[in-house]
Amino acid sequence: MNRLFVAYKPTQISSNAFLQKLKKKYKCGKAGYSGTLDPFAKGVLVIAFGQFTKLLPFLQKSPKIYRATLWFGVHSLSLDDKNILAISKLAPFDYKMLERIKNELLGNLSYFPPQFSAKKIQGKRAYELAKRGKNADLKPCRMEIFSCKIVHYTHPFLSLELCVSEGAYIRSYCELFASKLKIKASLSSLERLQEGKFSYNNEKELKVFDFLTIKQNFLYEITKLENGTKLFKEDFQIQENGVYFVESVDYFSIIKIEDFKVSYLLNKINKF
Repeated sequence: MNRLFVAYKPTQISSNAFLQKLKKKYKCGKAGYSGTLDPFAKGVLVIAFGQFTKLLPFLQKSPKIYRATLWFGVHSLSLDDKNILAISKLAPFDYKMLERIKNELLGNLSYFPPQFSAKKIQGKRAYELAKRGKNADLKPCRMEIFSCKIVHYTHPFLSLELCVSEGAYIRSYCELFASKLKIKASLSSLERLQEGKFSYNNEKELKVFDFLTIKQNFLYEITKLENGTKLFKEDFQIQENGVYFVESVDYFSIIKIEDFKVSYLLNKINKF
């Protein structure tokens, strides 16, 4: 079964464990997902079944939109509602100050991923080391915050809606926000509302071509694709260097044109 759809992952379950539930629900043997959500987080998870799992790297999954609630005064090693070391009672902040900080944290930001993250260090996940009390040597990363709006503020909870680039860590954004207030803060909740053009719609089956990041190209003789004949750039309507998908009646392929060479990145994926 080839299928692409958006599922809604609940909190307190890993993305992989949730995927196993979906495989059982739909009786599907081969499945994958894009954009791992921490067990703490909930929301949109892009799911692919069958051959469509090969397409996950070619889907439009940015920007991402999150709803996050910051909990002021909480010192948590994982920057969420677990591993809490201390909770401080703080006076409410001036709303204009929160607006100013929110506006300062737009654009490209440098940050360190949290120790409790899925970043790999010498083949091990950072959170695996953190659970054993060891700190991973994490390198600084960059993320882009395209927009941010305050949804509501009921002290000590500040709810934000953020539009961010791929690779953004909202827990690290929380840490940056708190540092400007010169306090500790953690997330009390995190929900992914959208991933690129993907949003939740009751696991409705999606048309793959509506979500590919690559353009369609056309062969002058489609039988060459169907017969597996060696291809040259002169066989295509678009001959510029790039990655394209080529469609026939029953299947499609993803090809790469580079100078005079044409290579298959994915070949003969069944459309149904």
